[in-house]
Parts: sequence; structure tokens; C-alpha cells
Amino acid sequence: MAEHAGEHPLADLRKEYMARGLSEGDLDADPIRQLQAWVAEALAANLTEPNAMTVATVGADGRPSARMVLLKGISPEGVVFYTNYESRKGQELAAHPWAALVLYWAELERQIRIEGQVERVSAEMSDAYFHSRPKGSQLGAIASQQSQVIPGRGVLEERLREREAQYAESEAPRPPHWGGFRVIPDRIEFWQGRPNRLHDRLRYRLQADGSWVIERLSP
Repeated sequence: MAEHAGEHPLADLRKEYMARGLSEGDLDADPIRQLQAWVAEALAANLTEPNAMTVATVGADGRPSARMVLLKGISPEGVVFYTNYESRKGQELAAHPWAALVLYWAELERQIRIEGQVERVSAEMSDAYFHSRPKGSQLGAIASQQSQVIPGRGVLEERLREREAQYAESEAPRPPHWGGFRVIPDRIEFWQGRPNRLHDRLRYRLQADGSWVIERLSP
């Protein structure tokens, strides 16, 4: 029997967005400063993992893929996250160095979309972040061949035990296959939920001369 609209509980979900609006006058002229301001507000709101971020990439075959990572840095140069360079996203970014990012905070009724070219951060920057992590996370990064097929969890746990024994009395070195990526934005969109689905969407778009233009998009 054909399924009709409204028969599935997902179709019946409704949420009215009642937070404050977003006007052009609310925005900083610099999108990176605006991004930092919204992230700071998300941190102050004590949300669960306010730096959780979707990263979308595309393979050489044109097939897109997306996953969650953690935002670890914002600077005038761009937005930084860390991963295994040999993972699917790492290989796709090596072949096609462009990415789209999404930060979404349901409690604040806000979303940020970022698009831009991608580059690796310096080895020194990756080293500094790697050694700031708990040792268990360091060893996990060494032990895991991210995105590779394995016969079972036992293999992964055995690799971790081997690394724990190997570096029990010494510092674990950052593996060359692990480090940071920086997304250099050329578009950043700030979305604020509004009643009747007439949401506010304000997009910064980078111009050829290095300046930014702010455009309002229809929801």
C-alpha cells in the first residue's frame, strides 16, 4: 500500500523557531570574527559538544561523503580540524581539496555553513595539537588505520595494547599519517531559525579583491 504524507511519524514532526532574528546590522564585517562570536556563544550556552561539525568531501568519482569531526581552531587563515590523512576523507581531500562544513546548534536555532579550499596545517602545528591530547587518544590515533576494513574489534584492541606497551615509558610520536586540515573559506553562511520557516540566511561571499560581500538568501 502506498504511504501517504502524514502517515509516518517523521512527517508529523514540527518545530516552530522562535529565537531572535538575524539582520545585516547584527553581523561583523569580517566573517571570521562573526564565526568566532557565534562559536563563543555556543560554548557559553554549555551545549553538548558545541564544536561538533560535519565535514563533506567528494571522491575522484564524484561521490560525496560526510561525517562528524571536532572543530579545533578558528583563525584569519581558516577553520581547522584533525584526522587521519589516510582515512577516506583524507584521501578525498588529497585528490579534491575542497570541503563543506556545517555547525548546527538546535538549542540556539542556529546553523553555520562554510565552504572553501583545504590545505594541511604545518607539521609543527599538528605536533603541538597531537601532544596536547590525552595519551590514550594519541595511542588510539597510532593504532587505528582509520576507514580500513578489519576482521573485528579484537584486532583494534590488540594494536592499542601493543602501542601502550611500546610507549609505556616514553612519549608517543605523532604518526606521519595523522594531522590537521585547514579549510580556507570563500563562503560562510549564518542561519537563524525564524517563525513560519522564514528563516534568516546571511551569506558572506569572498570577492576577487579579497573583500567580502554579505548577501541575504531566501529561506
